[in-house]
Amino acid sequence: MISSNKIRASITGVHGYVPDYILSNSELEKLVDTSDEWIVTRTGIKERRILKGDMKGTSIIGTKCVEGLLEKTGTSANDIDLIICATVTPDMLFPSTANLIANNVGANNSYGFDLSAACSGFLYALATGSQFIESGAHKKVIVIGADKMSSIIDYTERKNCVLFGDGGGAVLLEPSKDDTGIQDYILKSDGSGGDMLCLKAGGSLRPASMKTIENKEHYIYQEGSSVFKFAVTNMANVSEEIMLKNNLTSNDISYLVPHQANKRIIDATANRMGVGPEKVLLNIEKYGNTTAGTIPLCFWDFEKKFKKGDNLVLAAFGGGFTWGSLYLKWSYNTK
Repeated sequence: MISSNKIRASITGVHGYVPDYILSNSELEKLVDTSDEWIVTRTGIKERRILKGDMKGTSIIGTKCVEGLLEKTGTSANDIDLIICATVTPDMLFPSTANLIANNVGANNSYGFDLSAACSGFLYALATGSQFIESGAHKKVIVIGADKMSSIIDYTERKNCVLFGDGGGAVLLEPSKDDTGIQDYILKSDGSGGDMLCLKAGGSLRPASMKTIENKEHYIYQEGSSVFKFAVTNMANVSEEIMLKNNLTSNDISYLVPHQANKRIIDATANRMGVGPEKVLLNIEKYGNTTAGTIPLCFWDFEKKFKKGDNLVLAAFGGGFTWGSLYLKWSYNTK
């Protein structure tokens, strides 16, 4: 746990963005052999957003988030020191999507990089960004979680196409003026599960070729039941672990802010923590799984619920495997 005399990193503003186009369960019924009842029962998802149009990548989502964040917090783009973008759907392998976003918003004095940890990406990026604030190196760091999952989804395969959507969010990190801010985090990974949830081709191992395209290896692949079992166990474990480490009871927790992958995984995590449904933030029914975008989108949707000093536990699980939890005290009251 961070000692009380250290500088903490506080979230001082949040903003999100989802595309206008709504892909409903009823529309998916026309594309694949599925039903609204089947999808809702197993996942809790009713609709998801899709970024339509040519030459539109994740940087579009990230740019919208950062533009809104700067306006909302009254921050000049020139005052931003660092931009970290958590994503598994970068516009290109290089340059980084963070660099493209910085250019789009005019953050000319910043530097930036992308971070890849799948659905745990925003947690990893938030913990990473906090280090630059806690060390005193930077005063203003923007952390983005954004993905255009529709770019790597096969809409003829029902297992995955019902789960994912496009969207994201961004937060501004600044030094805390009190005891609020990021208190602690636990991040974990296990590369032995890497081939159970992955994008098989497009990297240096399997460069793009006619064969990889024919084999549909540029679409997300997952062994659903194995991933589900691992996620249920580990997301719940790490959430309980951070509570025990920081002497938090279920009564101390104001809200659980979980990665929105599957309502059954979220329920298992909440049950392990001993928190009731009134403390669990859910928007999976509207957006589906936006990968690195889920937690910041929860911040954006539910910001008005939060009060200064509220204890929030963030939890996620993703490809890698990666998983983790983060404990923070909310730093402001929404006006």
